[in-house]
Amino acid sequence: MLILGNEPVRSVLDGREEAVVELVRRCYLTHARGDTSLPHSVFLRFADQPRDRIIALPAHVGGEQRIAGVKWIASFPGNVSAGVARASATIILNSMDTGQPLAVVEGSTISARRTAASAALAAATLGSANGRGVALIGCGVINFEVLRFLRTTNPGLTEVTLFDLSQERARSFAARCAREPGGPAATVADRLEDALGAHTLISFATTAGVPHTGLAHCLPGSLVLHLSLRDIQPEALLDKDNVVNVVDDADHVCREATSVDLAARLAGHRDFIQAALGDVLAGSSPYDRDPRRVTVFSPFGLGILDIALADFVRVEAVARGVGTHLTDFLPPA
Repeated sequence: MLILGNEPVRSVLDGREEAVVELVRRCYLTHARGDTSLPHSVFLRFADQPRDRIIALPAHVGGEQRIAGVKWIASFPGNVSAGVARASATIILNSMDTGQPLAVVEGSTISARRTAASAALAAATLGSANGRGVALIGCGVINFEVLRFLRTTNPGLTEVTLFDLSQERARSFAARCAREPGGPAATVADRLEDALGAHTLISFATTAGVPHTGLAHCLPGSLVLHLSLRDIQPEALLDKDNVVNVVDDADHVCREATSVDLAARLAGHRDFIQAALGDVLAGSSPYDRDPRRVTVFSPFGLGILDIALADFVRVEAVARGVGTHLTDFLPPA
C-alpha cells in the first residue's frame, strides 16, 4: 500500500498543467464511449449542520488506464472564516486485477486541479479560450487553480476581474495574482453585476447553497463555467432564446438541488441541456457557439476524473520513489 500525502502529490502535479488537461480530455472521451462505471455520488449530511456535507464518489475508468477507486471529500464552508481549508479529500485506488487497495492519496489538490483542468478544457472546446480576460466569482482555491489552468491553455489571458462577498479575500487574491510571474492584471469589482459584464469568460466557484443570480448582465456570447453549480437561477437556464446549456453528465448534474436540477424540476424535462462535453469532444453531439447567447457549462465533477488523476499521481510517485509504503497494511495471505 502506497500512502501519498499532499507534498508528494503537489510535487508530481506542479508544472504539469498541460498533462492534466490532456488526461481529463481522455477521461471524458472514455466516458463518452461508455467505458466507465460511475454510480451516483452519496451525500452524507447532518441535521444540525445543514451547510456541511461529506460526499463519496466511486468510479471506474476503463481503456488503457483500468483503475477503480473512491473519493471521500468533505465540504465544511464555515472552515473558511476560521482560516481552515473548506474542503478536504482522501482517494483510495484499487487494483482492477485483485481488487486490493493500491494507494491512499490526499485528494484536495487532485480535486482542485481536475476541476480547473475540466474548466480550461471546456473553455477551449466551447469556444472561449482566446479572450484576454476572465471574471472569477469566488476568490478561493478552486478559482485560483482555474486561473492557472486557463493561462496554460490561453497564454494571452492578461486580465482578471474578481468578485467575492469578502472584499478582503478578493484583495488577497489580487495580491497573489500580482506575485505570480507574468501574472494577469487583477481588478476587484464592487458588485457581482459588474464582474459578470466585464469579460466573455466567467467562472463561478463559490460556496453558494441556493441560486442567487441570473445571467442578464453577461455579455452576449459569454461562456460561464458554473463550477459551484448552485449560483444561477433555474429560470435563467431555461431561457432558450438567450442561454445554451452544456454539462458533463446529465444524470449526475440533475441531482442534489443544483441549478440544473432545479431547472429540470421546473421544466419537467431535461431538453434544455444541449450537450455533454465528452460528446462534444468526441464529435457525436453537435455544438455551435452562438455569439448571441450565453453558454453555461455545469459540470457535476465526475469521480472518474479524480480516480484517473490520482492514478496518474500514483504511477509518477512510484517512478520517483516518493511516498510511504506500508508492507503490512493487508492481512497475510
